[in-house]
Amino acid sequence: MPIKNILNNKSILITGGTGSFGKKFIEKTLADFKPNKLIVYSRDELKQYELQKIWPEKMSSPMRYFIGDIRDLPRLKMAMSDVDIVIHAAALKQVPTAEYNPFEAVKTNIIGSQNIIDAAFEKGVTQVIALSTDKAAAPINLYGATKLTSDKLFIAGNNYKGSNDIKLSVVRYGNVMGSRGSVIPFFIEKINDGVFPITDERMTRFNITLDEGVNFVMKCF
Repeated sequence: MPIKNILNNKSILITGGTGSFGKKFIEKTLADFKPNKLIVYSRDELKQYELQKIWPEKMSSPMRYFIGDIRDLPRLKMAMSDVDIVIHAAALKQVPTAEYNPFEAVKTNIIGSQNIIDAAFEKGVTQVIALSTDKAAAPINLYGATKLTSDKLFIAGNNYKGSNDIKLSVVRYGNVMGSRGSVIPFFIEKINDGVFPITDERMTRFNITLDEGVNFVMKCF
């Protein structure tokens, strides 16, 4: 099916849909496709309120908003009723936060991912794409390790889907330039200091624009 038609007449749920990726994905989807429903699933009511001012929830719009946490399996199942496609973007993503709150990262990034898989199986979802990170490649911190575990859960899910007509996939890309919480705004702040902080001279950072990230995911459908 041509990419120009791939999301037409589909019901799509985005976990962590109020983040930088979710906002850009909504913008592009509403501009280029005609989905039946586009459901934002997240636990931040303020960010959902701000999104609703841009894309209100009304009868003439496909937009829907669900307050919920991916740690909450029953709520996920409710949100996935009659959903065709799930994009899993929710995660605890800050490296220091994960180091100092390790089991919180495990509960969201690993247990939450398993909840996505279980809910998708039960509710008849046909496609799940999970967003990963370059930090999951040979991880040296807990965030990367939890995302690697999540990646393996999604890929392995294809082995035990049974009679479910579902495809589980993972996309992995690098630092999204300028997204909320990325390192680039921090670097920009340091321009006036005259010192550019580097953790390790051997470090390689992989960068991608927000548009490139969203287009990459859409091609992966």
